[in-house]
Amino acid sequence: MEKKDIEEGKGLAWLSYLGIFILIPLLVQKDNPYTKFHIKQGLILLILSIGWAFIQFVFIFIPFLRVIIWILSYFVWIFILVLTIIGIVNSLRGKIEVLPLIGKYAEKITI
Repeated sequence: MEKKDIEEGKGLAWLSYLGIFILIPLLVQKDNPYTKFHIKQGLILLILSIGWAFIQFVFIFIPFLRVIIWILSYFVWIFILVLTIIGIVNSLRGKIEVLPLIGKYAEKITI
């Protein structure tokens, strides 16, 4: 990846990790390879967040699972928060590093 692409993409790539704000870099810098890399990772985080929220919603109504889901939720949301912070820091520093555990799935996405 060229240094020019990284410098152009740094301004908006970090927004890819902030949920719905992924639309801004997706619409503005979709063709920039640096931004596209971070859009893909942010998309996986967004899907993970929505998926976990759905799981929470469904299983919170089952009495014996309520406590387990409640406790597990703390760990899952902290994990998502840590990955979000890592992604934002990497994008602002101009780094192209896959996020732990989920980065391999982002590479499979085509935009």
